[in-house]
Amino acid sequence: MTGLRLAVDIGGTFTDTVLVDGTGKICATTKTPTTPDHPSLGALDGVRRVMMQARADWGGITGFIHGTTLATNALIERRGARVATITTEGFRDILEIGYERRYSQYDINLVKPNLLVPRSQAFTIGGRMNAQGQEIEPLDHADVARLVQALQACDAQAVAICLLHAYANPDHELQLKELLSAALPDLVISLSHEVSPEAREFDRLCTTVANAYIQPQMARYLHDFQSRFQAEGLRCPILMMTAGGGMTTMETAARLPIRLVESGPAGGAILAARIAAQIEASEVLSFDMGGTTAKLCLIDEFRPQTARKFEIARAARFIKGSGMPVRIPVIEMIEIGAGGGSIAHVDRLGRLQIGPESAGSDPGPAAFAKGGTAPTVTDADIAQGLIDPDRFAEGRLTIETDAAEQALTFGVGKPLGLSAADAAHGVSTIVDENMAAAGRMHAVESGKDLGRRVMIAFGGNGPLHATRVARRSQVDRIVIPNDPGVGSAVGFLLAPVSFQIIRSRYAKLDHLDLDDLNQFFDAMIDEAQAVVRAGAPEGRLLCRRQAFVRYHGQGHEIEIPLPDRALRSDDISALRQAFEAEYSRQFSRAVPGMQIEILNWALDVSTKAEVLSPQVQPETSQRAVPVGHRHILCEVSGSWRQADLFDRSALRPGDWLEGPALIVEPQTTTFVSTDFTAQIDGGHNIWLIRDRKDEQ
Repeated sequence: MTGLRLAVDIGGTFTDTVLVDGTGKICATTKTPTTPDHPSLGALDGVRRVMMQARADWGGITGFIHGTTLATNALIERRGARVATITTEGFRDILEIGYERRYSQYDINLVKPNLLVPRSQAFTIGGRMNAQGQEIEPLDHADVARLVQALQACDAQAVAICLLHAYANPDHELQLKELLSAALPDLVISLSHEVSPEAREFDRLCTTVANAYIQPQMARYLHDFQSRFQAEGLRCPILMMTAGGGMTTMETAARLPIRLVESGPAGGAILAARIAAQIEASEVLSFDMGGTTAKLCLIDEFRPQTARKFEIARAARFIKGSGMPVRIPVIEMIEIGAGGGSIAHVDRLGRLQIGPESAGSDPGPAAFAKGGTAPTVTDADIAQGLIDPDRFAEGRLTIETDAAEQALTFGVGKPLGLSAADAAHGVSTIVDENMAAAGRMHAVESGKDLGRRVMIAFGGNGPLHATRVARRSQVDRIVIPNDPGVGSAVGFLLAPVSFQIIRSRYAKLDHLDLDDLNQFFDAMIDEAQAVVRAGAPEGRLLCRRQAFVRYHGQGHEIEIPLPDRALRSDDISALRQAFEAEYSRQFSRAVPGMQIEILNWALDVSTKAEVLSPQVQPETSQRAVPVGHRHILCEVSGSWRQADLFDRSALRPGDWLEGPALIVEPQTTTFVSTDFTAQIDGGHNIWLIRDRKDEQ
């Protein structure tokens, strides 16, 4: 077999692997436990399994895409390098000052975000650029010797250099890097104009610090990952999934590892967007629940919602400003510690809490019989009869129902005076409400309504919890795609090779120097195309340009599309009209007579995505025949009921069934609640439709 492509998604609990042929048809998939100490070993195990299933050899592999949560986990768990910062003289306390506000004004016990670099490791150097990139004061070369001694004294393994207005002129940062590299050749150096070339010093410095913090670890990991697979016989390059939903090369990923943060969940959003196009659903909620976390993303007009910044490791889970801000192009989603391995416990006030701590893959839930004793969400699902022990994880993991019930009894039941079944029901109720609340909050913050949306659910636990989360979110229609258990890895194979640059260049709309601006875009195009061509040497490339526009004096901008060509004088009036129309849509009216200004310009260069045809619906329908039955605890009535059991591989387009039911496949189970019916469409997707007749 030739023309095969591999996708590997390393999550906190499981590693998902997918193998497809040249036409995009899935040949084999598998889930293997993540090996935290050496993640590439778990990935290699998964690849060997799918290649054995498909009877493929390494010579037939022509594409390899990899995504991982390792960068995210290193930042959250604080397992990075010892970092120092170098800023312009007089700006030592950028991290300490931050936004000059408290994220929770009246909280007397407020915990400040951990920004990784204490003040004792923050250094400065003389020299100054202005906002136009003109040198006001040359870099103080004589001060470099003092910096070298200071970096050695604090045992810095990496340094984040963020000099004032380096986005406009990086010359001083480049000079400083050259001088430090000559004196300290083993020092890892991150430059702000490469990591995040945008105005706003605090965000730019935080992003550069985060990049420097994980750069040594990620460079070692990427080298180890690539070396192991090359030793096995892989000859094609390995491309890395990015947070923005595209792919980049190993070399770029090692230089800018911050772009790998949230790369795994981004693949799931890409999958949901492609499915939305196939089923012609213009408003979608993507729901990805794995073993460690749950991720929710809004998708409109077949494009995931995007953002230019997000926060890592919030001190207060749902409060903006309580985490480390990172300014990179990213698919915007909300992620909470609610997965199959999330641990349930009763706090000192007698309240049942779920997560964010996770049992992970080792030892895992108590039912896995690998030494885990704490009750988890998966243990609760097993105790309620929602998981068939004989078919869980392709039958390769031993499931002990008694161990799950015992963990629930001791960890939750006894402190609250509940039976194991009631404790399990309580765990499920709270974790489902946590996920639904996160989705509702995310929608409200975006000015969107969840009730009209179609939920696309995937991940190892997404189909199992989809109907319960949807009911609490007032969502009536759910789609479970093919191979949902490895959905993010499937999404990797649908993503384009792309690279996005956002760069600050202040200009007033009425005084645009178009020749200068077009040269500015040409330089960005050359830079982005070089990255994309390294991963996709052939084929047509698409360029998407944007401007971030605001009224004079405002603090934030609105994203406005630009023509995908050099700008002309007649584009200025069109840009004004587009900005005022979007401003009116968001804030009800434009502001007449105000000066319009542009702070940032964006360019996205990508390969062309495959054009999908709409889903063909079956002409007839028939009731599906169950292959067995299971006793489950019904979450609607709170009583034990008999649920029909179906094998997904046996279902055909046009089949339908009523809840309660379980649709089982190798890597996950779809739970059809009592108030839902299931239908199989022409693409073998499962549609879950809520019946509201009992509410009327």
